[in-house]
Amino acid sequence: MLESTWFLLWAVLWIVYFVLDGFDFGVGMIYPFLSREEKEKEILLHTIGPFWNGNEVWLIAAGGVTFAAFPEVYASLFSGLYTAFMLLLVGLILRGVSLELRSQLDNRTWKAVWETGIVLGSFLPALLLGVAFANIFRGLPIDAQGVYQGSFFGLLNIYGLLGGLVFVALFVMHGSIWACYKTEGRLQARSGRLAQGVWPVLTILLVLFLGLSAVSTNLYSNYMLYPWLAVVPLLAVAGLLGMRRMIALQRWGAAWIASAVTIAGSALFGVAGIYPALIPSSLSPAYSLTLNNASSSQLTLTIMLVVALIFVPIVLLYQIWSYRRFSHTVTEESMSADEAFY
Repeated sequence: MLESTWFLLWAVLWIVYFVLDGFDFGVGMIYPFLSREEKEKEILLHTIGPFWNGNEVWLIAAGGVTFAAFPEVYASLFSGLYTAFMLLLVGLILRGVSLELRSQLDNRTWKAVWETGIVLGSFLPALLLGVAFANIFRGLPIDAQGVYQGSFFGLLNIYGLLGGLVFVALFVMHGSIWACYKTEGRLQARSGRLAQGVWPVLTILLVLFLGLSAVSTNLYSNYMLYPWLAVVPLLAVAGLLGMRRMIALQRWGAAWIASAVTIAGSALFGVAGIYPALIPSSLSPAYSLTLNNASSSQLTLTIMLVVALIFVPIVLLYQIWSYRRFSHTVTEESMSADEAFY
């Protein structure tokens, strides 16, 4: 029971991270192409300024839960996928450094260099996270000792790269809608047109991913055994259709919520499909790391649950406060206020 509870919490932490950090990854990828002047670039960066570093807390939490609740999974992933995780870390560091340094000098070349860093530092983690999770859904070549027997380039298969493109498209859509929600005027109009243009691309990629999952993975096995799980992909479909409708109505807050539902449903589709495995083995099902052979002791899981029940609500309350505190539309006037920053 505790193992399943932590599997669910592990999934929820990753989903919360994708939803929250996803929009600032998206804004980071698109903002130089949406803006026509320096002031518009500053406005777009201010839309994520109060949030991006707090959003990464959920990545730390998801990694910490993997380490403490499922140590063998952590060991297999971080030893076998070392190169991929190092590139992910480089991307995250590059984004953070670039966001902090871009406005330190009023020099066009200086700003152009760090703007490139923001774009690459947003694109690379989005792509790598998609590639990583798609390969987990597909199954990794781990042996009976949980040792990864593949290579970094082995992750760059068609299914893995398609998963990476899905994540990039999801985050670009999420970020463009966030930009619509937080800006006004011509900048909002350009963001809205981008969201309208990305939507059919995202839809095609999701359909391809669902189709390729049928031939490249065993994700549908659980759905055949438990038909009620069909609510998970239907959740993603409902979010996708709702997002299109809300974009047409220019109801940007509702469109962003629909986008979050699409991200959650898409991630849950894979998580529900691999349960009770955490890392399916492509070499043999017997080698898979599951809740039964990769979890910590009952005592450890119990202590962790008590700690989580105390501290996770505190983090949630703080983030709710911060999002409410900076819920205003970003304008030139608001950027002159003391609390404006990025």
